[in-house]
Amino acid sequence: MAKTPSTTLPRSGAASPARFRERVHDVIPGGSHTYAKGDDQFPSNAPAFLVRGKGCRVWDGDGNEFLEYGMGLRAVTLGHGFEPVVEAAARQMRLGINFTRPSPLELECAEALLEMLPAAEMIKFAKNGSDVTTAAVKLARAHTGRDLIAVCKDQPFFSTDDWFIGSTAMPAGIPEAIRSLTVGFRYNDIPSVEALFDAHPRRIAGVVLEAETIEPPRDRFLHRLLDVCHANGAIFILDEMITGFRWDLPGAQTLYDLDPDLSTFGKAIANGFSVSALAGKRALMERGGLRTDEERVFLLSTTHGAETYGLAAALETIHTYRAERVVEVLWRRGERLRGGIEQAVADLGLDGSFALLGKPCNLVFSARDRDKRPSQAFRTLFMQELVRRGILAPSFVVSFAHTEADVDRTVEAVRGALGVYRKALDEGVEKYLVGPSVQPVFRPKA
Repeated sequence: MAKTPSTTLPRSGAASPARFRERVHDVIPGGSHTYAKGDDQFPSNAPAFLVRGKGCRVWDGDGNEFLEYGMGLRAVTLGHGFEPVVEAAARQMRLGINFTRPSPLELECAEALLEMLPAAEMIKFAKNGSDVTTAAVKLARAHTGRDLIAVCKDQPFFSTDDWFIGSTAMPAGIPEAIRSLTVGFRYNDIPSVEALFDAHPRRIAGVVLEAETIEPPRDRFLHRLLDVCHANGAIFILDEMITGFRWDLPGAQTLYDLDPDLSTFGKAIANGFSVSALAGKRALMERGGLRTDEERVFLLSTTHGAETYGLAAALETIHTYRAERVVEVLWRRGERLRGGIEQAVADLGLDGSFALLGKPCNLVFSARDRDKRPSQAFRTLFMQELVRRGILAPSFVVSFAHTEADVDRTVEAVRGALGVYRKALDEGVEKYLVGPSVQPVFRPKA
């Protein structure tokens, strides 16, 4: 791993990564403000903390440099510290970040996004994806007068709020009355959707799903799902947190020519700045406004929801995507990465044991043991060996900052890591794994 001059950890006083972990777990439940960034999601040799980043590279407190994938849980799509976005935000900060009345940036940013969203007529900004997705659920319930929400059980996350978390393996603290209001269906399985509507006639207010995760839609699944929703009087809600600004500009709905009633965006919309958005049909969105004759919905009202610097960052991000054809770059880099890794897998005889899944712009990996069963231990081993080679990769989600040279270096590191993986399959993973295995986020016991 490359070294740069050591960087002091701001205000932590941590003498070492081990001491940092001990102290941070003393004051922050889980040691992180995002479960996906927790210690249980990374091998023991991963950096305990990161102090800075530039492009697709990050540095820990000792100056160790890592080539990073995942990029802030897919939020930093242009790269860390991307100058045009940072400068746009900084200029606005000097003019003020939060006023008593709306800023013109709210209109400008809303119009810029709606221009790209043929299915939407109105938009509302917030700070995180959970809030806007929950707002969409609230609108669906108000519009239909129904209480149930159907979610895709094959997709991992939609919101931190009770309506969703109550349906996961970590429902503690959520009353059963709320848990029972969320039901599930399977992706690419229209009969499972129809069965829900048959089992709960005139009770399902809305259907929530991502357009795609690792499995592409088959047999016009998404369009048929939308038709089933409307035939049964339900609202079709498309979660574009990951697909937005990555599958296409603005997202999967334009790639697949979808017409959702409501859609939600976040993550890459402002290159890591905290901006999310709920977009949708006027007849629905106006329920949260001042120009409706129907009972009003308290939709979204957040002190920081339209902070000016975040919207300035979003506008510059949109401009960059258009000017630099960012989505095309993401797909090309991902294709190059996939090709190189799949060649290494084939060369090492690891077909069926290690695989890349998903679109080239959003690759994840699957690790299996000698019996071809999904294995957290082998997943941990693979990430451990990448860290040893200067790669931090809970996934292989590329950014605009990753160059062809970065991709080629990554392929070389993967080939080395998979060489150890091959030995572990033959000799036992415990011989090569240092520290505990990573764990699923959603589990009831630590």
